[in-house]
Amino acid sequence: MDYHLVFKMPVPMKITGRSSSITNSFVNSIIPAFIPTDSEIEQALLILGMDLNTVECIYCGANHTEWDHLRPIVLDKKPTGYVSEIQNLVPSCSKCNQSKGNKAWDKWITGSAKLSPKSRKIRDLKHRIETLTNYTNWKTPTKIDFETELDTSLWAKH
Repeated sequence: MDYHLVFKMPVPMKITGRSSSITNSFVNSIIPAFIPTDSEIEQALLILGMDLNTVECIYCGANHTEWDHLRPIVLDKKPTGYVSEIQNLVPSCSKCNQSKGNKAWDKWITGSAKLSPKSRKIRDLKHRIETLTNYTNWKTPTKIDFETELDTSLWAKH
């Protein structure tokens, strides 16, 4: 089975695309992206209670259209250090992904944002939160300290 049919790595955003900031576009274009193996995708879907035939938005249950960074890659106009890798990506619909933005998933999912699962009264919300909590405990995500990895004068310019 080719799990990559349902898994597509996030692609760098264009500055002119949707409401992304220049910072988001910049960080998306420089952070590492680790392409998962079929077995990693299969394991991730299993933890999320899905398989190739049942992939859905983990937040609300709608058809998945993309993979969302569970932990934001940009916060307060600075890179958080998280990267694009399977343990930081979950299937999402565009409605949830755009509503969540760079908010912490656990605050957003139960928050009052117009399109949050709580606001939309998603029935199995408690189960979805438990599943996501288990997923965050699956593998330790990579976190890069860009300030120490790059020349400090170069970092200051950006």
